[in-house]
Amino acid sequence: MRRASSVLSALALMFSLLSCSGKADPNTLVMLIESSPTNLDPRIGVDAQSERIDNLIFDDLLSRGDNLDVAPGLAEHWEIPDPLTYIFHLHQGVKFHDGRPLTSRDVKWTFDSLLQGKIRSTKAAVYRFVDHIDAPDAFTVIFHMKEASATLLWNLSDGAIGIVPFGSGNEIATHPIGSGPFQFVSAETDKEVVVERNDDYWGEKAKLARVRFAVVPDATTRALELRKGSADAAINALTPDTVLTLERNPALAVERAPGTVLAYMGFNLRDPILRDVHIRQAVAYALDRGPMIEYLWRGEAQPARSVLPPQSWAYNGNVPAYDHDPGKAQQLLDAAGYPAVNGVRFRITIKTSTDENTRLMVAVMQQQLREVGIVLDIRSFEFATFFADVTHGAFQLYSLRWIGGNEDPDIFEYAFHSAKFPPNGANRGYYSNAKVNTLIDQARREVDPNIRKPLYAELQRILAEDLPYIDLWYLDNVLVHNKRVRNLQLNPAGNYDFLRTAELAPSENQ
Repeated sequence: MRRASSVLSALALMFSLLSCSGKADPNTLVMLIESSPTNLDPRIGVDAQSERIDNLIFDDLLSRGDNLDVAPGLAEHWEIPDPLTYIFHLHQGVKFHDGRPLTSRDVKWTFDSLLQGKIRSTKAAVYRFVDHIDAPDAFTVIFHMKEASATLLWNLSDGAIGIVPFGSGNEIATHPIGSGPFQFVSAETDKEVVVERNDDYWGEKAKLARVRFAVVPDATTRALELRKGSADAAINALTPDTVLTLERNPALAVERAPGTVLAYMGFNLRDPILRDVHIRQAVAYALDRGPMIEYLWRGEAQPARSVLPPQSWAYNGNVPAYDHDPGKAQQLLDAAGYPAVNGVRFRITIKTSTDENTRLMVAVMQQQLREVGIVLDIRSFEFATFFADVTHGAFQLYSLRWIGGNEDPDIFEYAFHSAKFPPNGANRGYYSNAKVNTLIDQARREVDPNIRKPLYAELQRILAEDLPYIDLWYLDNVLVHNKRVRNLQLNPAGNYDFLRTAELAPSENQ
C-alpha cells in the first residue's frame, strides 16, 4: 500500500509540472498504443495491435455478438446443410477502398492464399479442416470441410481474418486495402498508424474523420500525453493507480466494462507434489483473491470460475468454487500426507515475468500460502526466457494471461486436450483426462450450439474439480479518454470497435 501511495504521489507531481496547453486537432482522434502492429495483412498479423487495427480496415465474413457468438458480417446469412458444408451469402454492393467490388472471388482468394501456401502465415493452421472453397456465383461462397469442426464460424468472425482483394500478395502488409469503416493512410514503425473514414462504407459509417494511432511504449509517458491533451484515448494501457490519478483530471473521463482477459495460475501435473489434485485444491483454498483485486487492481477485475468469460454463450459458472478457506486447505494438505514440520509442509516454486503487477501478485500469494505451511519461492525472468521455460515444461507453477484466445470454447482443446501437449498446443501443464478429451472431441464436431453447450458445461465442471489451472480473475476493460470524445461503446474483447461509433466534439478550450 505504501508503494502504491508513492506511485500516486510521484505521478501527481509530474502532472502538476506539465503544461495543459496541448492543442487537439478537431478532426483527428489520437489513440495511444503500446507498440506498432507487426503486419497489417489480416492473413498474417497475429499480435494485438495488428488484429485490432486490421479489424477497422478490413471486414470479416462474420461478426461477433455480445455473448461472443457469431453474427452476420460480410455474409448476411449462411446455411449448414451438413457438418461438412458451410454456404455463405454475401452482402451486395460492398466495395474495397480502391473502388473494386467485393465478391466471392475475393473471399475464396483470401483463404486459398493461406491454404495453398501463397502467403506464409501461422493462421493457416486454424483452417486445417477446410478441404476446399467454391465460389459458384459472385455472392455465394461454399466451404467444404475435411471433417466436422464447429469452430469454423468463430474463425471467420471479427479479427480472425479480414477479406483482401483478389490477387493480393505481400504488398497488403504495407499498403492494406480493405472494405472496412476506415481506410489506411500511412504507417511509420515505432511512431504511428493513420487511418481515415471510408465515406463509401456499406455499413454504418464512422463519425470520426481520422484516427492516428500513436505508438508510445512507456506507460508513464502515455499518461502524460493524456494529461497534456495531446492524446485522446488509451484502452487497457495504464496501471490501475495511474487510472485513478487521471480520473481526477476534469478534462478526462474513464469508461469501465467487464472484459475477457483471464489471469490464471498453471500447475505442472508431472511434478511429484502438484500431480495430487488435493494439493492443487489446497492451494486454491489458501489463496484470497479479494484483497488482490481490491488493492492491486483497484477493483478493475472480477473473480473467475472458468477459462471462458461470463459473456460467452458456453460459460458455466455453476462449478466447484474455492473461496478463501485456510482451514480447508490445511485439512487437504494433512490428508495428502504433508504434515507441518516447524510450520513448513513443502516448498514449491512459481515462475513469472518481470511485469510489476505480476510480481506484486505473487508476493501476496507467497504470504497467503505461507499461512497454511507452503513455502512459495518466486523466480522472475525477462518474458522471452520465462515463456520459453513455460512452453518447455520447466516449471512447477507459473502465472500468465489469456488475451482473446479464451473467448471461444475452442480454448478447451488447445489448452486441455492431451493431444495438445507442447509443441502441438498450449496444454503446458500436461493435463490428461480421457473424459475431457471425449467431451472436447464431441463438442468440436457438433454444429448445434444447443447440443454443444451442455457438453462444455460438463467440461468446465470437471476442470474445476481437477484444477489444471486456478482461474484467478477477468480484467475489466478500462478506457481513459478526453471528454471531447463521445459515444463510446466498449465491447467485451476490449478491441478498438468503439472507434466505429465514437465522435469528437469541440473541446471547451478551443
